[in-house]
Amino acid sequence: MKDFDFLSDSTEQTTTRFVTFVTPGLKRFDLAILSTNRFYGKKLVTDLMFGRSAILGPDDLEEEGVLESVFRINEEEAAELSQFLSLVLGAVNFTD
Repeated sequence: MKDFDFLSDSTEQTTTRFVTFVTPGLKRFDLAILSTNRFYGKKLVTDLMFGRSAILGPDDLEEEGVLESVFRINEEEAAELSQFLSLVLGAVNFTD
């Protein structure tokens, strides 16, 4: 492995929540929501059906077009996903 230039290599215990739900607009989401100390309180949200991931916090839900772009969904679906994620993402904690 002498040819690899590692910038970071660490292991930690994480918590993952797996959730499947259907929105009022009948869009199904299969998500894995990973909590770790690595992302300053944000969570790694992965759409298991399409393999798309994003590191998200509550501030990202307020940014126009973030969910649409990352998960390749329309505005209505993003609004419904945002409504769910606002319940589970929690506050962002900045630590050293």
